[in-house]
Amino acid sequence: MTYTDNTSRFKLKVQQRIFVLLFISLCVLLGYLAYHVRMQWDVSHNGRNTLDSTSIEILKKMSGPIEITVYATEQHVEFGEVREIIYNFVQLYQRIKPDILLTFVDPVVHPDQAKAAGVKVNGEMVIQFQNRRARLTTINEQALTQALVRLSRQREKLVMALSGHGERSLTGAANYDLGEFGEQLHANGFVSELLNLTATPVIPDDVDMLLIASPQTDLLPGEVSKLLEYVDSGGNLLWLVDHESLRGMLGLTEKLHLILTPGVVVDPSAEQLKAPITFALGVNYGQHEITRNFDYVTVFPFARQIVFNENDVWHIVPLIEAAQDGWVEKSSDEAYVFDPDDDIAGPVTIAVALSRYINDREQRVVVVGSGHFIANTYLGNGNNLDFGVNLFNWLTGDEELIILQPRTRLDAHLALTETELTLIVVIFLFAIPGIFLLSGAIIWWHRKKAI
Repeated sequence: MTYTDNTSRFKLKVQQRIFVLLFISLCVLLGYLAYHVRMQWDVSHNGRNTLDSTSIEILKKMSGPIEITVYATEQHVEFGEVREIIYNFVQLYQRIKPDILLTFVDPVVHPDQAKAAGVKVNGEMVIQFQNRRARLTTINEQALTQALVRLSRQREKLVMALSGHGERSLTGAANYDLGEFGEQLHANGFVSELLNLTATPVIPDDVDMLLIASPQTDLLPGEVSKLLEYVDSGGNLLWLVDHESLRGMLGLTEKLHLILTPGVVVDPSAEQLKAPITFALGVNYGQHEITRNFDYVTVFPFARQIVFNENDVWHIVPLIEAAQDGWVEKSSDEAYVFDPDDDIAGPVTIAVALSRYINDREQRVVVVGSGHFIANTYLGNGNNLDFGVNLFNWLTGDEELIILQPRTRLDAHLALTETELTLIVVIFLFAIPGIFLLSGAIIWWHRKKAI
């Protein structure tokens, strides 16, 4: 054997040892990075394995541990490994907030604990945060995040809705009513009661806000007087007023230093989105807590203009300006042609927020020139729901919870054609393994040739 052969073998052994050493070092480095650095990529449809930004914001606002107790058996008749499903789901939240404590209790093995917790459904979750509790029987991000929103409130907020004049109902199912929006309010920690001023001497002091939602008949003078007394005493108010009659509440507009212009707002830009021209699009928002970081389209059907003058009583902020190229149509002619002698050219303010300090607290009022925007028929248009909940959060003093509402994620299946399936089989079962085998054969041949 020649000196050259011995040298070649020595070099090859050194190269092999260096390769092994580098490979071990790489494995150790990858293990270190995997332990100390967490990274993930969600390639699922609609990002359903990643929390929505709304959920993340809520978790960041919650200071202190969250305890989640799941009352579920090892096997569920319908869902099988339900504990594993819930565990993987809650892990999404634990990655953002590590002090979420998850505990499983078998209601069959420990029926006394399940009974004490009031559990009625296998797989029910009881969530506790700062001595407040919520329970869930539905496992999805929207339901859990809304439960966390409710727990974030120090208490449930009481909304009293004026009734007795054909107002839009927060529990009604008619197209005109606000039942779907009312359900969202309840999910976010609000409770609502009806207020009939003919039967109630005074508006209760514990009400967080009063809702006047488009009365259809005139209020009695005595009722209007009670409303004015409520405003004078510092009560918070949301007034949804359509382009019809003020129903005897002209005095309220004077109290708020507002002018509600007769007529309907015409917005030609709505036609570009295949919507009626009488749908005012909210795209320009004022600088206010309600519209902070709100950069979405809202839709206000049959809106009316709200005019305000600066005064020493109220601090007034226009929330929405619509119809940049539109106008206020004062005539009843549905041809909707701008008349410079009669109509008012845009842009048009259709929502305002008022505030002032009275009785050592801030009084908050919002007037929106359309009650339709959160009605059952139109709630799904644009981000009307988000804007509506923002109004209620600000009016009840919970502006830190003004965020976009969590959405239910779509759960889609992957549908592949026969050709696509064949291509996947060829690539993963033959092409990729063949490339590795060919690479190994080439490396082996070169090493054998070197020896």
